Amino acid sequence: PLEMPFKTLVVIDCRGHLLGRLCSLVAKELLSGQKVVLVRTEDINISGEMFRNRLKLEAKRRKRTNTNPKKGPFHYRSPADLVRRCIRGMVPHKTARGAAALDRLTTFVGVPPPYDKKKRVVLPAALRVTHLRPSRKFTHLGRLCASMGWKYGEIVERLEEKRTVRGSEYHKAKGAALKQKAQALEACKGKLTEQAKTLAASGYSL
Repeated sequence: PLEMPFKTLVVIDCRGHLLGRLCSLVAKELLSGQKVVLVRTEDINISGEMFRNRLKLEAKRRKRTNTNPKKGPFHYRSPADLVRRCIRGMVPHKTARGAAALDRLTTFVGVPPPYDKKKRVVLPAALRVTHLRPSRKFTHLGRLCASMGWKYGEIVERLEEKRTVRGSEYHKAKGAALKQKAQALEACKGKLTEQAKTLAASGYSL
C-alpha cells in the first residue's frame, strides 16, 4: 500500500492526511513487518464538520466501566495517542502477531529529534486533497483534541515554528555550499581530467 520497498524505518508526515485512510494503510504495513513512525499527527484531517465529529467523540468518551471506570476503556486526548488507538482497532492486537505489529508503531505530535533530520514521506492514497471533494467540510484533529481538553497545542506550535526556522537556515547553508562546490569544480575543470578518468573507471564522478 505504501508503494515503496521494505525499509528499516519509514517516517510518515501526517499533515493533510485523512484519519481512516492513513490508519488502514499504516496497519497493513505494520502487520507486514514494517517499522513506522508518524509525525505531525495533530495536522491529520477527518472528513465531516467539527460539530458532528465532536459529538461523536463525546459520545465515545461517555462509554466506561460503570462499576469501576479505572478498568477502562481509556479515552485519550492527545492526537498521537488517538491515532495509535485508531490503528489498534485495525490490528489483531490481542494476538502475538498484532501486539508485535503495534510495537513497531511510534506516534508523535510535531516533529521531535531525531526525526526532524530524517526523510519524511506522504501516502498519496490517504491525502485529503485528492480524496475529499473541495466542497466537503473537514475537521482538523489538533483543534478537535484541543476542544476536548488537550492542553499542548500552543507549545507544539511554538516548537514547530522554531523547527521550520532551523530547517530553512540549514537549507540555505546547504544550497550555498553546493553552489560553492559547483563553482570550484568549474574553475578547475581542465586541471582534473586525469583524476576524473580514474574516478570514472571506479564508477564515481567529481
